[in-house]
Amino acid sequence: MPLTDIAVRQARAADKAYTLSDGRGLGLCVTPSGGKHWHFRYSWSGKQHRMTLGAYPEISLKEARELREAARAQVARGIHPQKHRKQEQLVKRLAEDRRFQGVFEQWLSHRSRTLQPGRQSTLGQIERIFTRDILPTLAKRSIYEITQADLLQVLGKIEAREALTTAEKCRSWLRQLFRFAMVKIPGLEKNPAQDLAIAALPKPPVSHNLFLQIADLPELLQALRSYQGSQEVQMALRLLLMTGVRTGELRRATRDQFDLDQGLWTIPAVHVKQLHAKMHKEGLGPQDIPPYLIPLPTQAREVVRQLIEAMCPAQRYLLTHRSNLKNPISEGTLNQAIKTLGFGGLLTPHGIRGTISTALNEFDYPNTWVAAQLSHVAPKGRRDAYNHAEHVEQRRRMMQDWADRLDLLEQGDVEAASVPARGVPAKPHQSEEAEAVSNVVSVDTGTATVTITISTSQAPNKTPHEAPMTSLSTSASSISVNVG
Repeated sequence: MPLTDIAVRQARAADKAYTLSDGRGLGLCVTPSGGKHWHFRYSWSGKQHRMTLGAYPEISLKEARELREAARAQVARGIHPQKHRKQEQLVKRLAEDRRFQGVFEQWLSHRSRTLQPGRQSTLGQIERIFTRDILPTLAKRSIYEITQADLLQVLGKIEAREALTTAEKCRSWLRQLFRFAMVKIPGLEKNPAQDLAIAALPKPPVSHNLFLQIADLPELLQALRSYQGSQEVQMALRLLLMTGVRTGELRRATRDQFDLDQGLWTIPAVHVKQLHAKMHKEGLGPQDIPPYLIPLPTQAREVVRQLIEAMCPAQRYLLTHRSNLKNPISEGTLNQAIKTLGFGGLLTPHGIRGTISTALNEFDYPNTWVAAQLSHVAPKGRRDAYNHAEHVEQRRRMMQDWADRLDLLEQGDVEAASVPARGVPAKPHQSEEAEAVSNVVSVDTGTATVTITISTSQAPNKTPHEAPMTSLSTSASSISVNVG
């Protein structure tokens, strides 16, 4: 006898599962826990099969009967109902994966393997900007049907609000996304994001990472001393001024990175944006690149000590977000603080590095020391490719001198703070190049003559006043071989 709505609704659980038959292969299975599920029994190639049609009451009796009839019709046409449904689900899933939203998620997952998380990181910017500017228009579109005109329309809306830097980033990311899709998605043979820059609005000239000259620092330091905002922000800016680290490295600093007894700040290479990118580009692991070592002057040690003492138990970072103790201070907070000090349009947090670099070079400190302190990444193969871990003791004296000069500048004594540094190795001039000695040796091997030229060079002797700050010099040699 066919089931009724009342009979289905009033079916109660029993000690064992049982089935109420509606006829023509349709039944309602009632489990001991009270769950109710529709299933359809049918015969295929002499064997009995059962497929589920859904749960009650999500699938009503009427809907279950319609599904049964559709399945019976498939059997009559020689179509296996279960396999056909799996194929439909696969097609639907592939269709979802090949929508722009699905491709974007695949590409983002791929990029996340090499990009660091965080709101101000590249990964965070991609998620935020795509969610705001691109996905609302393209998310449900098939990756196959998106054209260059579609992308230009999306980018045009971004340019219309004069966010030209954002539009430039989107062009680059879209080009990367579609290149990824051409490899991953069968049949996608054209990159519609190619050549979008040709139609881009020109960006006005801008000054990146504005920095100050030494003569401008007294006003900044005095304004910082009387800063009325958060003491944590004030200390953050002081640390930037005394160490020259990047804002991202400061923001992600944790308590365990500091050894105040040794006066050393150790930043793992993976936390340094440029070193992380170098690791990815050259296929290196964290063990292949030494950490970034920052010697701390006495004044910086005191700032760090105060910040550590003020940390809460739940606080993860040395400088915490004002509304979430597990997140670092935002870069926007530091930018706003500089504007509050009256230096908006004159200085950026990252520009502080330019200020320090300019000053230390003016004081005649060796470029190798300055580059190591600022963790400038040298090209692959250079001897000083990882100089961020070198010259620590020399840099310790250099940065202590710099911190002392900042104290003088805060007092307004620009003249005393601007004198050249003492005991610093003189920078070599072209006329002071190392002497070279060449030896030529010819060896007759019987079948050919091998000529070996050995060139050695010795650095010029240092004058006595340079000794205190000079590390051991090394000789260099080069060998050239000619076979004749």
